[in-house]
Amino acid sequence: MAAERRRISRRGFTGWALGTTAGLMASPWIGAGPLPGRSPGDGLPRNRPEAHGVDPRAILAFLDETRAAGLELHSFMLARGGDVIAEGWWSPYRADRAHMMHSLTKSVAVSGVALALQENLFGIDDKVVSFFPDELPPVVSENLAAMTVRDLLTMRAGHDAEISGSVWRQVRTSWVTEFFKVPVPLKPGSRFVYSSAVSFMLSAIVTKVTGQKLRDYMEPRFFAPLGIAGLSWDVGPGGINPGGNGLTWKTADALKLGMLYAQRGRWQGSQVLAPEWVDAATRPQVEEGEYGYQWWIGPNRAYYALGLFTQMSIVFPDHDAVLAVTAAIDGSEQFTSIVWKHFPAAFGAGSAPHHGKSFAALASRVKTLSVQPQLATGSSPAARRVSGRVYRATTNADGIEDFTFTFSGDRCHFTMRDGRGTHAVEVGVGRWVEGRTSMTGNKLHHQYQPDSMLVVAGGQWVAPDTFEMTWQFAETAFRDTITCRFSGDHMSFDRGVNVNSAARSLPTVHATAS
Repeated sequence: MAAERRRISRRGFTGWALGTTAGLMASPWIGAGPLPGRSPGDGLPRNRPEAHGVDPRAILAFLDETRAAGLELHSFMLARGGDVIAEGWWSPYRADRAHMMHSLTKSVAVSGVALALQENLFGIDDKVVSFFPDELPPVVSENLAAMTVRDLLTMRAGHDAEISGSVWRQVRTSWVTEFFKVPVPLKPGSRFVYSSAVSFMLSAIVTKVTGQKLRDYMEPRFFAPLGIAGLSWDVGPGGINPGGNGLTWKTADALKLGMLYAQRGRWQGSQVLAPEWVDAATRPQVEEGEYGYQWWIGPNRAYYALGLFTQMSIVFPDHDAVLAVTAAIDGSEQFTSIVWKHFPAAFGAGSAPHHGKSFAALASRVKTLSVQPQLATGSSPAARRVSGRVYRATTNADGIEDFTFTFSGDRCHFTMRDGRGTHAVEVGVGRWVEGRTSMTGNKLHHQYQPDSMLVVAGGQWVAPDTFEMTWQFAETAFRDTITCRFSGDHMSFDRGVNVNSAARSLPTVHATAS
């Protein structure tokens, strides 16, 4: 079973919004967002939930139970009948701000494969080895030779162990060559084994036959027709998008993905994907019964795209409804059990009477939308003593060389130097400050380490000798907590994260002022 479906976190969160973007409250529609029929820039029309047979109390019950379970959502959008009927973002997440999607990317990548199949660029039963004659091992086993595109789509490549994207991101040589080095002890098509490596190979095949990155190939055929702009997709060795992960786009884009599939590949009068592909991709294709063509299968004919830490686009085809979420939930089972409890039961037939009080109750939650903890104001005498000093780190596994803290008013300019260079974070003291950073984070961030990350950072003195920083990486699921304790000329540095596929904290680093 995939890692995305195993891990569970119980970190808290507060609030939600109905029909709102970026926490704005200027609209006269219950004071919480765009008027019915209006779009905040994503091209999707809005309407009240009652117009599509959904009682606001049902949505509120779903969100209340999610909050009671201590599950941290970053955003959600609910659509029915082509209209967005409820939506919300937890600060500092916003409607116009992208979010890393992790393995939800797989359901996007196979849509690119579907386009190539529609254009007859290759066949679903073509052999994988046929595309890469120059990168094959000296000896091609019988099972490797038998592996087909269909086997990749269904995660039945013949491997006996999962290969995580966090492993491949550390490989600097050709991932195609690395793929062919993986033993194939099982007959392809015989057993489902979840693996990001097979998704990568689908992307590599599209690149091989088109001469384009998967993202570029899909741009005029998929992203542009759906009005999806501003996305980013990592690029691995050889100029190939990973396929299984690395996509960053907005919540509305994930919603559009589900809406396209809910409409059997049709979008605003145009057939983007063949309906036969949608039908095949979203029905069970493996004996286990829970997987199609890189779409997970749920109860009551629902199906969903799923990314690590619970990035989801959930389709209810019998009800023309889609729920998209981003989150920091380390495992999806607890959250999906709540989803299945409330949906599709919430989807009534026709329209429903307006429920003014419950609609207003949902809208009022916008005032407390936040995943950011309250910060204590005030300073400490230690701030003046440590400000501007360079703390040289003792030998450590992370290659950290030194730290500096420069306090000025209600700000701290924090820098850390390691083998990658010097990294800075602007930290508000008793308040939040938004900026960008190159701060190393790979071990705590599922081995992602971009050169520039959006960070919303706040600090507080939790004791006279202890300065605590919180770094919310607001385009990802990750929130780091850093605790720095000062004693004379010595300092200790502890760093942890809210969710991760590996360890959630790093060993303490000790440093001495020079």
